[in-house]
Amino acid sequence: MKLNKPIVGMAATTDGKGYWLVASDGGIFAYGDAGFYGSTGAMALNKPSSGMASTTDGKGYWLVASDGGIFAYGDAGFHGSTGAMTLNKPIVGMAVG
Repeated sequence: MKLNKPIVGMAATTDGKGYWLVASDGGIFAYGDAGFYGSTGAMALNKPSSGMASTTDGKGYWLVASDGGIFAYGDAGFHGSTGAMTLNKPIVGMAVG
């Protein structure tokens, strides 16, 4: 398979039987028991995607762009982003606590 853009992040499902990969264009690739809930692969992003994280129940995920833009899919809630702000350094990853 030839990718449009390189893979920049990964998140595992809660049971460890699947995972998602995210490309820098926001394209999502779901494997195993990971569900596909949407992507930004067909959108023109201001900055490339730089990471992702899954929800605790594995029924959704967030994508983050290097400018801090957040994209929420499935049961992931949107709580704001820094996509419209000027950051000192780019965002390079994402984690859920």
